[in-house]
Amino acid sequence: MADVDSQPKTVQSLYTWFSEGKLTVNRRYQRKLVWTLLEKQKLVESILNRYPVPAVLLAERGDGEYEIIDGLQRLFTIMSFIEGGFPTLQGTAFDIAQYPTAQTRANEEEFAFPDYSNLLTPRDVNVFLDYSMAVSVMRGASEVEIDDVFARINTYGHQLSNQERRQAGVKDDFSDLIRLSACFHRGDVSSDHLDLSDMPSISVDLPMTKHGYLVQADEIFWVKSGILRSTDLRDSLDEECLADIAASIVGGQILERSKTALDDVYEQGSDENARISLALDTYGSSRLADEIKYSINEVINVTEAGSPTKLRDLVFASRATTNAFPATFTVLVIAFHEKLVKESNQIRDYESLKNSLTDLSSRIHGRKTKKEDRRNNVDMIKGLLSPHVVPSASTDEIYGNHAIMDVDAVLHRSEIELPNYELKQGMLRLDSTRALDANMIAKVARTVCAIANNGPDSGGKILIGVTDKTADADRIRELDGFQPHRVGRRYVVGVRREAEILRETPEEYFGRWKTGIRNSELSEPLKSAVLSKIDYNNYYGLGVIIIGVPAQTSLSYMDGKIFWRDGDETCEATTVEQGVSLGARFAN
Repeated sequence: MADVDSQPKTVQSLYTWFSEGKLTVNRRYQRKLVWTLLEKQKLVESILNRYPVPAVLLAERGDGEYEIIDGLQRLFTIMSFIEGGFPTLQGTAFDIAQYPTAQTRANEEEFAFPDYSNLLTPRDVNVFLDYSMAVSVMRGASEVEIDDVFARINTYGHQLSNQERRQAGVKDDFSDLIRLSACFHRGDVSSDHLDLSDMPSISVDLPMTKHGYLVQADEIFWVKSGILRSTDLRDSLDEECLADIAASIVGGQILERSKTALDDVYEQGSDENARISLALDTYGSSRLADEIKYSINEVINVTEAGSPTKLRDLVFASRATTNAFPATFTVLVIAFHEKLVKESNQIRDYESLKNSLTDLSSRIHGRKTKKEDRRNNVDMIKGLLSPHVVPSASTDEIYGNHAIMDVDAVLHRSEIELPNYELKQGMLRLDSTRALDANMIAKVARTVCAIANNGPDSGGKILIGVTDKTADADRIRELDGFQPHRVGRRYVVGVRREAEILRETPEEYFGRWKTGIRNSELSEPLKSAVLSKIDYNNYYGLGVIIIGVPAQTSLSYMDGKIFWRDGDETCEATTVEQGVSLGARFAN
């Protein structure tokens, strides 16, 4: 039984916890940052006016951290205001010069404080920092108790959308599948537990309300394709769409498209929940996630064939529209899954299939909700697919293969998990000579070694054909005459351009990297494991090489030396103490 300790905490005390990394977020049940600027400003105004604000609920963890159960939006808003994230309704910003703790974090480049002309008075800064918030801390709480409390708090919350309410506090294989799949397709993939300060890296910025969040709505697959509006992401309609697709596939029959049908899938103890849970247990969550990802990726590949086309423009070719079309997209993905995965086929001609699917909206009833109508739509789309597919001899493209969205997910994850990821633009120098960098493969091999030495439960990836430096992206644009593909703060410049400069095919260029790793001084079994994990992805015709670094059970070496990761830097262990410390990571 958990104990609950209720005690007031000043904003200053909470910021101290925040700056020490003691406030954490569990993505298994917490939402993204979704408050509007006005909502944030009204909270700050309430604090400055010393009005009461709702209490915050935390769960104490044994490592001295506090997991946020209720109050995520409020807590982040307060921390963001202190660190210059936005001004008040009157246009005045927090003055960090009056608060040494925040000023020190700014000096250490933990955040960049904008140059505001109007700042709070010293008196108002003190009022804000001294404001006492009601905080309750659950001590000794089990996961079940935390889940139960979270569900009770949010079930009746009027601000939650239907899908958020379904997912709130639910822990089963289906809800976990939808949560993780949604993160993947949205591009905010991360570990389940985050520091509160990392929340902007997995939250979505809408086009008209810039908060400085990393994930840009107009770069997300759902919005870029026109399937959903950017504001639909706020209400988790992407999760609702995936839940509809997943339940229809794994359950063996298409769901009625209705609130009640999905409510029944999520309702613990209902017949429908039991049916879907049993089916998923047999089918396998990972298998289903891979199959949905593959089906969606094939839809994307169709739109990219020939002259790239936005999916909405393809589906509604005869009438221009800005409407979202999740219902049509759902039956489209289900049809692709049945024809390609379930019936073991592969597309033989993407461009001809694209022509067949052009103006699909005029041939199906996308707004129909009954099972039989949706079944008819799926069957009609399968009929359009049939002339353009051939039997598939392998499932390698479905399970474990890096699709376009995998690359995007890795790029987003690399933003916050620096030690496990590395980006390289290629092996050609960016000066006028465009000569080969003779040391590049050795540099990459050292980084492979360093990532492997992060620990026995920690793998990672190196992406070749990507840069996080704007200057490099600009230089490549100037030298090679094309526009890099931006994903978050990363720029995909591809390796196909280098293959063309070297007068090689992509396969020959890819072979350079494999041969280089094979001939490197990487120790075994790391070298063999890495060689089995090198992959080439076409990625919108740019070409990206993905070098997977599987987790190792013992210390790895490169040319007899030990390397390790310090943030996003690869360092050599130059002292006995460093070597012993790294070796201790793999001790039983």
